[in-house]
Amino acid sequence: MQPCRTMPGILLGDVFPNFEAETTIGKIKFHDFLGNSWGILFSHPRDFTPVCTTELACAAKISNEFKKRNVKMIALSIDSVADHLAWSKDVMAFNSDGADSPLPFPIIADDKRELSVQLGMLDPDELDKNGIPLTARCVFVIGPDKKMKLSILYPATTGRNFDELLRAIDSLQLTALKKVATPVDWKPGEKCMVIPSLSDAEAAELFPNGVTTKELPSGKKYLRYTQP
Repeated sequence: MQPCRTMPGILLGDVFPNFEAETTIGKIKFHDFLGNSWGILFSHPRDFTPVCTTELACAAKISNEFKKRNVKMIALSIDSVADHLAWSKDVMAFNSDGADSPLPFPIIADDKRELSVQLGMLDPDELDKNGIPLTARCVFVIGPDKKMKLSILYPATTGRNFDELLRAIDSLQLTALKKVATPVDWKPGEKCMVIPSLSDAEAAELFPNGVTTKELPSGKKYLRYTQP
C-alpha cells in the first residue's frame, strides 16, 4: 500500500462521504448516524497505544460538552471491533471510571484501511511492524448539512488539545448563525469581529448591541468589534 502524501480530496464545504462502516455499536451509515446533529470524527493510529489512550480518555471525560453542543462523536482506528471493545476498557479505566463503564461514543473499525485511504488519513512517517502506514490524528467537524466545516491533521506523535476542538466548534456554530468572525484566542461570550463584507449600515442594523471600530495608522476601519 502506498502512503498517502497529499491532502484528501474532501475540502471545506464539500459534502462528507456517506460511508458505511463496522463500529463498536454495529454497522452504521455515516449520514444516518449524524442525523440532524453536528459531528466530529477523530482518527487514531492504533489501539492499545499510549497517546491514543490518553486522547480517547479525554474525549470520553468531556463527552457531555460535545453533547451540549449537539455534536455526535465518533472515533476511528485501524484495528478490529473486538480490539476496540477491549481497548475501550483500558480507556475507561484510565479515567478511573472502571473498565465496565461504556465508552460514550463508537469507534470505527478500519482494519483494511479503506476509509483511512479514502479520507487521506495515513501518516507516511509512522509505520507499523509490517511497514504499512498508520493513521494520523485527523479531526473532521461536519455540520448538520453534512458538509465539512473544519479539518485538522496532526502527526501520530502529537496528541490533540480537545479544549481547542470545543473552542473551534463554538466558533463554527456561532459564525454559522451570525455574520461575525472570531479573533485569535476567542472564547464564548467575548466580542467578535464584524465580517468585512458588511457595510457599517448593515452592521448597525444587525448588531443592536453596537459596533466599535479600532483606529489604525492606515486609517482603514476594518477592525470592527461587536457582541453578537
